[in-house]
Amino acid sequence: MTPRPYTLGKRQAAAEETRSQIVAAARDLLGADAGAAGFSIDAVARAADVARMTVYHRFGSRAGLLDALVDDLAERGELARRLPAAFAEPEPLAALDAFVAAFGRFWSADRLLVRRLNALAVLDPEIAMGNRARQERGLHGSRVVVGRLAECHGRPDPAALDEAATVLWVLTGFETFDALAGPDRSPIEVVPLAQRLVRAAFGFGPDATSPTV
Repeated sequence: MTPRPYTLGKRQAAAEETRSQIVAAARDLLGADAGAAGFSIDAVARAADVARMTVYHRFGSRAGLLDALVDDLAERGELARRLPAAFAEPEPLAALDAFVAAFGRFWSADRLLVRRLNALAVLDPEIAMGNRARQERGLHGSRVVVGRLAECHGRPDPAALDEAATVLWVLTGFETFDALAGPDRSPIEVVPLAQRLVRAAFGFGPDATSPTV
């Protein structure tokens, strides 16, 4: 007999609640004083009040759990909403500014968590692989943005779009925003500065609609 729809709905809701509970526990643990040193599947299971195998069943591995944590961070930082809006901007320079702003908000969601996620990636090849996959997706998005600029304004050099995409990715990366913000500001507060830096890198003034000469 096929389970009734309301039974399936209850099961799905319970599964989603358990997943959210585990992600929240992982976020709290990684943000705690012990940081990466106190982070493990066993510790997350205890904090979430679930069995160790439940965590593995939901996420497959520690790297899978951290991928889910990054997705949660992107949700809280509105990246999934703001990046498509940036790509949808009809004017390429407006799209560039919106792209920079999207990452400024994203990195503001939880700077400490991002630092510790990056630290774990240095130590764990599987986590580093996930980071590289996200970087490839980010570089693709950067290439779309600089490609539109080149097509409309002739800059950056259409023959060097891969290099330009890398420059944009670096200038919108966490390390750049973290350094610009310093200890007294948040990444979102330095978005205008980051936008000016990115525009200047491609030969545009702060209020330009065409390249500077």
